[in-house]
Amino acid sequence: MAKKAKAKSKTRKSAKTAKAAKRAPKAKVANNRSRPSARRARGAAGGARARVRMYRPGLGDCFLVFLPKEDGGDYKILIDCGVILGTSDAKARMQAIMADIAEATGGVIDLLIGTHEHYDHLSGFVQAADEFGQIDVAEVWLGWTENPRDAKARSLVKERQALVAALRLAEPRLRLAGDGERAEEVQELLSFFGAAGSTADALDAVRKKSKNLHYKKPTDAPTTPEGTKARIFTLGPPIDTAMIRRYAPSKSNPETYEIARNATFAAAFETGAGGGFQPFDDRYALALDASRGEPFFQRRYWEASPPPTPEQICGEVLDRFDNARRRIDSAWLEASPEMALKLDSATNNTSLAIAIELDDGDVLLFAADAQVGNWLSWHDLEWEIDDDDKVTGPSLIERTILYKVGHHGSHNATLRERGLEMMQNLEIALLPVDKAMAMKKKWGKMPLPSLLEDLENRASKFVLRTDEEAPRGSGVVADPNGLWWDIPI
Repeated sequence: MAKKAKAKSKTRKSAKTAKAAKRAPKAKVANNRSRPSARRARGAAGGARARVRMYRPGLGDCFLVFLPKEDGGDYKILIDCGVILGTSDAKARMQAIMADIAEATGGVIDLLIGTHEHYDHLSGFVQAADEFGQIDVAEVWLGWTENPRDAKARSLVKERQALVAALRLAEPRLRLAGDGERAEEVQELLSFFGAAGSTADALDAVRKKSKNLHYKKPTDAPTTPEGTKARIFTLGPPIDTAMIRRYAPSKSNPETYEIARNATFAAAFETGAGGGFQPFDDRYALALDASRGEPFFQRRYWEASPPPTPEQICGEVLDRFDNARRRIDSAWLEASPEMALKLDSATNNTSLAIAIELDDGDVLLFAADAQVGNWLSWHDLEWEIDDDDKVTGPSLIERTILYKVGHHGSHNATLRERGLEMMQNLEIALLPVDKAMAMKKKWGKMPLPSLLEDLENRASKFVLRTDEEAPRGSGVVADPNGLWWDIPI
């Protein structure tokens, strides 16, 4: 069943489409905003239909969108502001970016959107707290999954927090057990959640920035920013939590991230921290540290024994040559990297994804880090504006001319057949990525080469990466200090 949102809105008609024969034909859309031949790229005063400032923090997202208002001003939207943990001089960089945002907006943001609780999207709100404090925000949007009054959202947040805490305990234990490779994997994936508590603090800073706070759902009616002729549609996060847990495609058996199953896993990590699940009663347990001082465990568990003297040789003593095989310290931790990856993906799937529909029907798609289940849920969305004005999720994808590439170009953050291949009129792809940092963190396929190739083939104007120079003749304006690119639409 398609999900519907009804709202009263005056239908705005535009000119009929007259695309060149070189471009693939566009499917007819039902919202009376067909694509104009002149594309209304510039009005009488020569102004752009919109302007997007893509900041360049490193491996992170920060976008400032300007929508022209009828009074000559701009409606200003800030979408995220963060950079991955471990970035060199991150605080100074984010302070400079936030100061630039304050200057570019005159210290007033009409709409602040925090897409999801990942450090590379939110860190700037705490790293540049003083600069952020100088900015007034009229309205804040977060996904419904962050709503403390929603029981389903509370459950998701609680389970996510429990698993993050468990993985933070797992990482040093893996190192102590000599499993440095797995520990490194867990540590790098946890960098999306920042230092302990920091990402939650950043989300809280966004939440408290305005009393006009909305937890958005894809069933909400589209919003018309004050003074503009644009409309903003909420695409995700999906209402169905099964779609949130679906982070990777599978034809035969779709992968489902069951966060609830990890409650026992999380509790198991808490055993050594004074609580949680234990297989035996306390009276039969010996603290791990205390066992180091016991001769029995010293001989048979902690330390390799010296070669036995002839008189000591017996079956029992021979076992002491290979005490390493007795140790199972890390056996119950071996699933940590997989759990960390699933946690990361499920959090990405709580992304607040939006489509900004311009007056002529063209769409700017900001997918945040939405993964498979989030994307698939858009295909069931439908909004009835008036009796003769209907918009669907697929029609918004089809009319996308600017796509903010999801999750730094990773493999499961852009759908092919039901995503990129539907964007027949795509002109610009914005890819916030830092390949050098991705390699440092051993994410060698970020961005994914095949996805990057497809983006370059499909975007009629350009693909703009934050870690590279802007293409010559693209019309992109570069900040002299290297903080941002300005892209007129």
